[in-house]
Amino acid sequence: MSYYERHLPHWHPEGAFLFVTWRLEGSLPAHRCQEATDETAGEVFVRLDRQLDRAACGPLWLKDPRVAEVVVEALRRGEAERKLYRLCAYVVMANHVHVLLEPLAPLRRITHWIKGCSAHQANRILGLRKQSFWQHESYDHWARDERECHRIVRYIESNPVSAGLVSCIEEWPWSSASRGGRS
Repeated sequence: MSYYERHLPHWHPEGAFLFVTWRLEGSLPAHRCQEATDETAGEVFVRLDRQLDRAACGPLWLKDPRVAEVVVEALRRGEAERKLYRLCAYVVMANHVHVLLEPLAPLRRITHWIKGCSAHQANRILGLRKQSFWQHESYDHWARDERECHRIVRYIESNPVSAGLVSCIEEWPWSSASRGGRS
């Protein structure tokens, strides 16, 4: 099992599926709520994820279909061409991305590659220069068993429905649910 810390702890057991979330730099409100001591890490994540879904502040560059497609293509290339992981589910929202994957390389290498190539292309599309695109750290959680993997896939693919953006999961164009299932 590998372990490292930045602001968050990152546990990555061998052979475990990982649920990973990363967001655009500056996408959380500066005055975000203090974490309550009686909340579990999962409850804190869900609360912060709902703030991201509201997309009330910060950049919303992933709303641009060209940019969202760049991220989807990076996810698919990381699996098909780079062989960095097996992609189980994904969704690209206005200001964040959720994925469930089986890593075939260290997660730091995976996220560095996806964020790097997608940020470069997105910045070119948007005409941005010398500006951070993605927040440096990602949130990750290893799925403990098959049942949890299925729950995470539902969570990921239902994210646009929960946010009130579409009425069924297949309607969101930047999701594994709309692309004929998982890669």
